Amino acid sequence: MIDGLTLPITLAVLGAGLLHAGWNALLKAAPGGDPMLDTAGVVAASSAWGLVALPWLPLPDPLAWKFIGGSMCIHFGYYIALSHAYRTGDLSFAYPLMRGTAPLIVTLLGVVFLRELPSWHVVAGIVLISSGIVSIAFVRRHGHSRAAAGWAFANAAIIATYTLVDGSGARVSGNALAYVAWLIALEGLPFLAWVAWRRGAPAGGYLRRNWRRNVLGGACSLGAYAIVLWAMTRAPVAAVAALRETSVLFAALIGAIWLREGFGVMRLAGAASVVAGIAALKL
Repeated sequence: MIDGLTLPITLAVLGAGLLHAGWNALLKAAPGGDPMLDTAGVVAASSAWGLVALPWLPLPDPLAWKFIGGSMCIHFGYYIALSHAYRTGDLSFAYPLMRGTAPLIVTLLGVVFLRELPSWHVVAGIVLISSGIVSIAFVRRHGHSRAAAGWAFANAAIIATYTLVDGSGARVSGNALAYVAWLIALEGLPFLAWVAWRRGAPAGGYLRRNWRRNVLGGACSLGAYAIVLWAMTRAPVAAVAALRETSVLFAALIGAIWLREGFGVMRLAGAASVVAGIAALKL
């Protein structure tokens, strides 16, 4: 049954945002890290965690498998676009730009495909959250390449697409956790094969050297997405999608406190917009 954003669901999705920010902070804090291989390490570990969970969960409903197959293909495109976005631009620019614009696209697609017409206060909340997140991308005033912006916007569309597919799949699966476990266990395999083809044997050595960070990051990644898809079986997809992107704000806070990156007026204004958006969603 699809209801509104209750307080327990809101707190759970905010917790998922914190988990998502946590594993991204682990990647960013890696000394001398390689963004593509660090991402591959988290993907590999999250797939392993998914495999560990499978024996304890029922099989998803047969109707859910087409969504899992479709999401696997979309996620492969996501990882490719992500690597290009980080190759052509800064993480601090590309990440909030793609994550901040995705909820707006989800909202539009949700109206068309899920017939979920949000109320005025939900629309206001989504716009405030997205605006606050996108503003964080422009904290640093130096120029950003058009290629980085292009890849970030392309990935926002991909994020919105797999969000809609997975939200629908989780709803028909009969068990959102089983859906997530099977999806995560399988969807990383094409990307890992692509990384192995591109980077060869040295990639395996790099992943083994950083296995502790990968295991922790993979657990956070799986946990965050499991919470989000569970929430989408109980609340509108667009509202949950916007709320989960508070991970960018959490990442900025972690960066300011842990990585000594500073916060500044621009990030403070973005944070205020996000908080106002959360309040609007709860009206």
